[in-house]
Amino acid sequence: MALHLMKLCVGVETVEQLEQSQARRLRRGQSLFHDTRMMPKRADEITDGGSLYWVIKGRFQVRQAIVDITRETDKEGRGYARLHLGPDLHRVVPRGHRPFQGWRYMDAAKAPQDLDTAAVGSEDLPPEMQAELRALGIL
Repeated sequence: MALHLMKLCVGVETVEQLEQSQARRLRRGQSLFHDTRMMPKRADEITDGGSLYWVIKGRFQVRQAIVDITRETDKEGRGYARLHLGPDLHRVVPRGHRPFQGWRYMDAAKAPQDLDTAAVGSEDLPPEMQAELRALGIL
């Protein structure tokens, strides 16, 4: 079973904004990655089918495959981890999450379900409304 990471998507207001930002990077010939200070000790489990679940505006809203994790060094000699990401963003069932720093591990059993495998028709609703309806047990 895959192991995932969760991370706050700081400075991003919507999934569309994240999509546009990453599309610009791809058009410029850049790869998609996210740098983080701490190297995951369980990197092998993460790169074996794991994803980065982005928390946008206090809710899980999208995930992105983690295809590799490498150890890098900056100009001052400090090490950091680079999470190499797949090009596709997969919307997930919105679920609230409190703020946290850095990243956290998340077992596959606790990961939000992809919207394309969730209740049919709910993807047309705004994420906030979806989250409220799920909390009420309606979706």
